[in-house]
Amino acid sequence: MDSSHSDAGSYTDNLIGTLLAIFGNVLVSISLCIQKYSHLKLAGAKDPRTFYRTKTWWCGFILTCLGEGANFVSYAFAPLSLIAPLNAVIIDIILDCLLFLLEKSKTKDFLKRYGLSFFGCVLTIGAIYLFVTFGPNSHEQLKAENIVKHVVAWPVLLYLLVEIITFCLLLYFYKQHRANYLIVIVLLVSLLSSVTVITVKALSSMLVLTVRGTMQLNYPIFSVMLVCMVASIVFQARFLSQACKLFEPSLIASVNYILSTFFAIVAGAVFYLEFKSEDVLHICLFLLGSALCFLGVFLITKNRKNPQTFEPFVTMDMASGVPTIHDKGLVDFNGSFSYGTLVNEDGVARTTLPVKLDQPPIRSRSTDAARGPLDFKTN
Repeated sequence: MDSSHSDAGSYTDNLIGTLLAIFGNVLVSISLCIQKYSHLKLAGAKDPRTFYRTKTWWCGFILTCLGEGANFVSYAFAPLSLIAPLNAVIIDIILDCLLFLLEKSKTKDFLKRYGLSFFGCVLTIGAIYLFVTFGPNSHEQLKAENIVKHVVAWPVLLYLLVEIITFCLLLYFYKQHRANYLIVIVLLVSLLSSVTVITVKALSSMLVLTVRGTMQLNYPIFSVMLVCMVASIVFQARFLSQACKLFEPSLIASVNYILSTFFAIVAGAVFYLEFKSEDVLHICLFLLGSALCFLGVFLITKNRKNPQTFEPFVTMDMASGVPTIHDKGLVDFNGSFSYGTLVNEDGVARTTLPVKLDQPPIRSRSTDAARGPLDFKTN
């Protein structure tokens, strides 16, 4: 009787945590659309107001806070390995579905342009069903005493030791040997994110228990987890900002989601023993769902390419002596040379500048040195 009651309670908690995570990500997706609309509206109307003075931006910001709050609380009810894969993938699916609904192109053009993304969304939805259905069902109430027991357990200490050594080695090669590779930066972020999700689950559980009447905030482990969470988030943001300067955000999002989710699942299995009572079949189906989710996210972000900015510049045709403004595309430099950039704000694709034909021809320094000083005549 007690076993069946505990299983029913675990199932109810998992359902609450999953619904909270989905609800939170839906709110975050809507808030992103609202804030994007606010920025575009200000830019289109040339409104001198700053974005934080508009009602639409604040509406999006409030929805973001509510969504992130729901995501935070969801960690207190469901296993870490179940909530972590849901965090970013729901936002990707919702944003892509909105893009599909707003797209008015023909079916052939739609499939050609968004076929992979659409298939990735379908694949990810099926993957979510797999890892939610066959994910870990055991969940304990994480009081401060239980969290301390998990921290001082030898598997956790060994895991943290390996993680710290790996992080230090990656940071050494990144700083000292300029190893600015995407995999190195994203691995640093993913190792930090595993610490983040561990601390977030602990803090969320202690806060929920405190709200229910069991005070947990006066334990030292609460302060330790809070400091670790804030520090890991700050350094994650720093490494991600550096990665965005070197690589495409869509590629970073895909690789970061895969690695961060992988390390989160490992952290949940080692730190909170979430797969301890699961059978092999459930674990295999859960891993299959996670792998399909990784593939789906990769397909969704594959078509998201950053528009390459191009600064207009001027080239001089050596044969005719006519300068030409280029504002897009590649330029054939055969028989021409570039002598500076030019900001072309009127949207003109290619413009020929007038040149007086009675001006003396341009001569190179080598020719001047061979022929001596030139005496130009003025009209």
